[in-house]
Amino acid sequence: MELSNNVRKLAARLFEQPAPFLEALKSPVLDTRAIAWTKARPSPMPFDVHPPENWQPSFVDRLRGEAQAGRHELHETGAYYCLDSSSVFASCVLTAVPTHPDLLVDVCASPGGKSIMGWLMLSPKRMICNETIGKRLGALKSNLTRCGVQVAEVTCLDPSRLAEQMPSEAEVVIVDAPCSGQSLVAKGKEAPGAFHPATINMNANRQRRILANAAQLVKPGGHLAYITCTYSEKENESNVEWFLKKFPHFKAVSVPLLDAFQSHLSRTPCYRLWPQQNVGAGSFTALLVRDSAQDQPRDSTQALAG
Repeated sequence: MELSNNVRKLAARLFEQPAPFLEALKSPVLDTRAIAWTKARPSPMPFDVHPPENWQPSFVDRLRGEAQAGRHELHETGAYYCLDSSSVFASCVLTAVPTHPDLLVDVCASPGGKSIMGWLMLSPKRMICNETIGKRLGALKSNLTRCGVQVAEVTCLDPSRLAEQMPSEAEVVIVDAPCSGQSLVAKGKEAPGAFHPATINMNANRQRRILANAAQLVKPGGHLAYITCTYSEKENESNVEWFLKKFPHFKAVSVPLLDAFQSHLSRTPCYRLWPQQNVGAGSFTALLVRDSAQDQPRDSTQALAG
């Protein structure tokens, strides 16, 4: 696979020695599939699996071989949810959150992977799974129903409307943000324009708007998980630094399970899985906690203008 100049420029900014990263993009590791079991594993196991990673949840298996898990009858009955290993990694940021929250809100929920991971990891009493784009609601509803996530309510609201309706109500908020999608290249897929500076800037600004509104959903002492599946620093570490500056009543939380994956691009606790690590296509994750004092978040419009 030929890599564009924009890819090479980004790689040079990310790494002092970018060759392993570039090679991972040119020769993708295509077998990055995983399943999150929503029901008890059958015996015998119907799939060949990789040995578990240290961070891998007990209810997840990483698949290898030719098995088509999405076509198996167990998939149809909701026994598991299919996702990329990088998504599993990113969801592990939730291991630093106390379990059983009264309310978990997934702001950008479709097709449902992070919602299901949050449900399995934290056992919330109630979930709001929000998706702004109407045509993506079908997949979200279907996956939640198939996997038996009965505590979930599906909404279709702009994050600003969500913030107006539920100020300071959620113990846990997930922002699996729309991004430039650069990790698609590491899956052997086409991603036209994903590395262009204009695409990166557009997504970074959109992510900031979503984060600013998501901050208003978090109750004092609650947590906000920020996740992307892209590589650019501007959409990841820089956005976390921006957020902490604009919302000083939040701080970044260390996630012991992911300490070995601390991003070399920041001193703030935030974590990266890179494609050259041969586990997944790549992802970024960070966990932010709101001060337990009863201060109110800044208006999101003011934060974006500041």
